[in-house]
Amino acid sequence: MIEPPRGQWDDGICQPNAKSIKSAGDRLRSGQLVAFPTETVYGLGADATNDHAVRSVFAAKGRPQSNPLIVHVPDAEGAAKLTRFDDRAVSLAAAFWPGPLTLVLERAADCPVATRVSAGLSTIAVRAPNHAVAQAVLKATGRPLAAPSANPSGRLSPTTAEHVAEGLDGGSVMILDGGPCTVGIESTVLAVDEDTPVVLRPGAVSAGALADVLGHPVELSASAVAIGPARSPGTMASHYAPRAKLRLNANAVAGDEGLLAFGAGAPPGAAITRNLSDAADLGEAAERLYRYLREIDQSGVRVIAVAPIPSTGIGAAINDRLDRAAAPRG
Repeated sequence: MIEPPRGQWDDGICQPNAKSIKSAGDRLRSGQLVAFPTETVYGLGADATNDHAVRSVFAAKGRPQSNPLIVHVPDAEGAAKLTRFDDRAVSLAAAFWPGPLTLVLERAADCPVATRVSAGLSTIAVRAPNHAVAQAVLKATGRPLAAPSANPSGRLSPTTAEHVAEGLDGGSVMILDGGPCTVGIESTVLAVDEDTPVVLRPGAVSAGALADVLGHPVELSASAVAIGPARSPGTMASHYAPRAKLRLNANAVAGDEGLLAFGAGAPPGAAITRNLSDAADLGEAAERLYRYLREIDQSGVRVIAVAPIPSTGIGAAINDRLDRAAAPRG
C-alpha cells in the first residue's frame, strides 16, 4: 500500500479548503500521493515529472506498468507545454476543456513528464478536469499531475471519497472530498497523434460530438487490448470489475442474483436491485454506474444481472465498461 505521507494534516478524508489544498500541493511536490475528485472519477495524483512518485502510483494500485497514465493539466496552455499541441488539439480543447476528454498526443521534445507515465510510448495522454477541487490542486502544485483512478487496478472506479478510502487503505493517503462525481464514468480518450483521430476509449464526449468539432468522422478503436504497451488507459480486456460476475443483457433474474436495472419494468425477484435510472436517462445511469455496482457487490451476491442498456450517446461508454467488467479475469 501507499507509504504514509507526512505533513500537518491528518491522513484520510479531508474537506477541501485553503489549508488542505495547500497541504495537498506541498505533498505532491515532495513526491507523495494525494487522491482528489474530478468530474469523472476520483484520481490518485502524483507529480508527473517525478519518476519516483509515478512509480508509487503504479505500486499503490497494483497497476501494470504497460498501462499508461493520464496527465492532468489546468488548461490547453498547460497541455501545450508537454505535447505537440496541433490545430486539432486546439479546437478540441476549446470545445471540451475543461471536461471529460483526454487527448493522446506526441510528447514535446522537451516534455518534463516522466517516461514511465507513457509506458515507454512516444505519446502522452492529457486532459483538463472540470472540477474546482482538481483545478485548485493543480494550481497549488504548479506541476502536471498523473492521476489514474484511485482504486486497485482492474476494480470498480471510485466516485466518492469513501470509495477511495475503502479501496486504497484510506488511513495512509490524503483524500480530498469533493462530493460525488457528476459524470461518474472515465473520460473519452481520443488519439490525435496520427492523421486520423481514433477513439481509444468511449466516454461522455461522443464520437459524433468530436466529429462535429473536427469537421470529419473519427474512427473507433476495434481492438480491446494493444500488443505491448496500451495506447490508452482503461483498455484492458478485464477492467472496472466488481468481485461478483456480471451477466449482461438480462431480461430475467434469479433469486440469488443482484439486479442492475435500467428504466421502468425491472423484473422482480432479485436478492438486491438498484435501478440506474427509472426514467431511462443515460446520463443519470453513468453517474450511478460504479456506485450501484459497488452496492450490489457488497451485498455478497455471486452474480449481478445487468439489464440491456442502449448504446447511444454515453450509453456506448456504459456498455464498454460493463463489457470489460464482465470479461474473463486473469
